[in-house]
Order: sequence, then structure tokens, then C-alpha cells
Amino acid sequence: MTGESVILYNKTQVGTDAFNRPIYEDTAETVENVLIGAPSSEDVLNEMNLSGKHIAYTLAIPKGDAHEWNGVTVEFWGKKFRTIGDATRGIEHLIPLAWNKKVNVEAYE
Repeated sequence: MTGESVILYNKTQVGTDAFNRPIYEDTAETVENVLIGAPSSEDVLNEMNLSGKHIAYTLAIPKGDAHEWNGVTVEFWGKKFRTIGDATRGIEHLIPLAWNKKVNVEAYE
């Protein structure tokens, strides 16, 4: 089983403006072998009740990935999505497959 390539857009500070506030720029980075799946109906309903956000997909992140997945934009299948909340992580050596983190995304554009 292999996953898809996902483009992850991280915000990088490139300077400050006249009021000394940071200026950010999106930098795209490809993350390989990400599983994309449908969320459970219970997860969709719980998130809708708690935050008002509608989960579109659940992403399984490969072991060893060190990217920040909180509040970032991701792109796959030609569409952009925004992550919801923090990625949940399992204990790497106790999970038999190649993925140990999970994050939910909502439609962005």
C-alpha cells in the first residue's frame, strides 16, 4: 500500500513591515506517501458540533515526517485544503504500517 504526494504550504517569515509586524510567504514542499481517506461520520459530526468545521478528508502521515501540520494548507488532487487542529500521533514502533500520524482537513478553495 502506498500513498499519494501531497503539497504542504508552510508559512516562512521573510521580513517585517513598517509597523514591525512579520511578513510571511508560503513555501511549497512535497510530502510523499500520504494516505488520503474518508473521515468517519462520527468524526465529521463531532467536529461540526465543536468548531463548525466540516471535515473533508483524513490524512495519514508517514512515520519519520517532521513537518508542522497544524493550521497549514495542503494540496492534493488539484484542490487545496486546510488542516483542522493538531495531528494526532501514535507510538511509532507500536504501529505496524508506515503511518503514525493523522490529521483532518477541510475544503479551503
